Amino acid sequence: MSSFTLPIIDLELFTRDKTASEAINECQKVANALREYGALLVRNSGVKEEDNARFLDLLEDYYAQPLEVKLKDARPDLGYQVGVTPEFTEEPKCHRDINCQKLISQLPEEIRPLPISGPDPKWRFFWRIGEIPKATNYPRLNADPVIPEGSLSRNHYVFLPKLTEPFSLIAFKDKWPNIMDEWGNQMHRVVLGVAEMASVGFGMHAGELPDLTKNGPHLLAPTGSDLDKYGKIGTIFAGFHYDLNFLTIHGKSRYPGLHIWPHNGDVKMQVRVPDGHLLVQAGKQLEWITGGEVKAGFHEVVVTKDTIKSIEDAKKTRPDRPLWRISSTFFLHVASDQILQPLEPFKPNLSHYPPTFAGDQVKHELGLIELMK
Repeated sequence: MSSFTLPIIDLELFTRDKTASEAINECQKVANALREYGALLVRNSGVKEEDNARFLDLLEDYYAQPLEVKLKDARPDLGYQVGVTPEFTEEPKCHRDINCQKLISQLPEEIRPLPISGPDPKWRFFWRIGEIPKATNYPRLNADPVIPEGSLSRNHYVFLPKLTEPFSLIAFKDKWPNIMDEWGNQMHRVVLGVAEMASVGFGMHAGELPDLTKNGPHLLAPTGSDLDKYGKIGTIFAGFHYDLNFLTIHGKSRYPGLHIWPHNGDVKMQVRVPDGHLLVQAGKQLEWITGGEVKAGFHEVVVTKDTIKSIEDAKKTRPDRPLWRISSTFFLHVASDQILQPLEPFKPNLSHYPPTFAGDQVKHELGLIELMK
């Protein structure tokens, strides 16, 4: 397991003066980090830690609800692309994919991912961020968001400091959109800034990559893993996989366990996001438009000794809170009706990355992980 750290990017250098030599150098760092590692850390540019905490608290309470209440928020007819995805629904792509299994077999044994035995025991909620296109050929990928039907049932400092009614009567709908939008929009702003810096670093005009994502089906996508139920060393919450979208950005989770395989050789590392930073990873859509020059990063989430320590600490410091691991994750997507293909200045590689509507690419990938038939 490697102990090296990912490159750290200063977004503020770019936003202060996009033409300054320091800003251009920072953009080159973004491009190099994506080429060499498929991932980078970005200094927290105006993103508020208290908003991440409110978001994590909200999702802990949401996932702690009874099964039958959460299932009301599932939309299997939409490929679970809005609302909740129940545990043991999403199949890690590498479970049955021959090419992915070949890749794993070529890794040194000491850095191979844990063997996958079936669907992930994690829940996920997809909350739409940004404009929904007025017209699209992919309505199932661009559906209206789902607001949970359930209600809070425990004392929660985030919601109403001056309580005028029992917490059991406070519906999620009264707080959910504001908290989710506040955090999701902050993540969206930062990852768009990284995309703009990548454009400059790759020799494009600054808006070229962000423009591809305009009206994309962007998703705030917190997973929820029940640590009371599955918090044992070696439990796989998210089996070895890559993300199908353009760029993924993560805030800090309260419980470690994310491992990545940076694209710079035979390396595996447990990610530790420093305070005041966010993690950005390349997805399949970025790999597509760079003709494979940037590779989608493989990763997994498992229970480790560090996870167990965080669980024990939480039981002492937050004994009245639900014991769920929440990922603070946002998926930036290319718009469904945009065509994915290698762009200039990248070399054409149409045998592996033929011109394809982003919506078709997403539907294909969702089929591979058992979310959309």
